[in-house]
Amino acid sequence: MRIVFLGPPGAGKGTQAETLSKEKKLPHISSGNLLRESVENDTETGKKAQQHINKGQLVPDQIVVDIIRERILKNDCKNGFILDGFPRTLSQAIVLDGMLKDLGNKIDIVFYFAISKESIVLRLSGRRICAICGANYHVKYVPSLKDGICDKCGGKLYQRTDDKLETVLERIKVYHEQTEDLINYYKKNGILKEIESESNVESITENILKVIDNASKSASFVNLGVV
Repeated sequence: MRIVFLGPPGAGKGTQAETLSKEKKLPHISSGNLLRESVENDTETGKKAQQHINKGQLVPDQIVVDIIRERILKNDCKNGFILDGFPRTLSQAIVLDGMLKDLGNKIDIVFYFAISKESIVLRLSGRRICAICGANYHVKYVPSLKDGICDKCGGKLYQRTDDKLETVLERIKVYHEQTEDLINYYKKNGILKEIESESNVESITENILKVIDNASKSASFVNLGVV
């Protein structure tokens, strides 16, 4: 099963991808992490990406897809994978589909994590991180015992620049501008499944697993010539 997770920042994609990865024994592939690793390891594709990064340019879609290609050709991806953070735009989705077609594969399901702007703002703007040990907190959901102080090491908690209110609002705006055509593309292809992401983590996981299990059963019937 080859799966893509789409959704705005703060929708919970990373958390669900990690859980699903363990549940279904599928590699969780984060495009951002892959790009950083490729650059750090000084691979040929990483060198090409670094040239654009040094110039302050966005890394071209084809380079990112090449990095993903290198990853999904590894043995642990032969039964599928969970792609998190890519594609972000329609052009990226088209390049990705072309690459997978060349490999004799395709994306099976695209999960879109639907969540209100208000919930995203609350989730992201409330995050706090320890400056010393890196422990994560949230002013509402996971507060520290002493305001602004880490429970684990006594370090000072801080708010990332990306989590400040004005930045969060801009990230949401940019995300929706970039992905509207992408979502419509996957809808037309009949593989988009919307997941309501306002509920608790366990309920969201349960809904995702139901969709995957139903899709797997349908695919089995088709392979058997039942439908």
